Amino acid sequence: MDIMETIKQQIEQNPVILYMKGSPDAPQCGFSMRASQALMACGRRFAYVDVLANPEIRANLPKYANWPTFPQLWVKGELVGGCDIVTEMHEKGELKALIESAVPADGK
Repeated sequence: MDIMETIKQQIEQNPVILYMKGSPDAPQCGFSMRASQALMACGRRFAYVDVLANPEIRANLPKYANWPTFPQLWVKGELVGGCDIVTEMHEKGELKALIESAVPADGK
């Protein structure tokens, strides 16, 4: 499968997905750590992709998204943004509302 199609499927099939360096439990950069911590604080399940372990996604997602850096948060198929945007939304209480609207309380 074409890598762009793989990215498209990941974004469409996961209501909340974070493309990051490392994992939420073991982030590999400070930006990914802050973004994943803000997401975890929302208390809902989310998918993630470690771009360090997936070099094709790391190389092609910036073209797909027209966003050059990682992490990248996608909610309901739309790019929300990177670390600064996610952190700011979290501090304002906007991130929790967005995530709760995308992921029901039962996590399905």
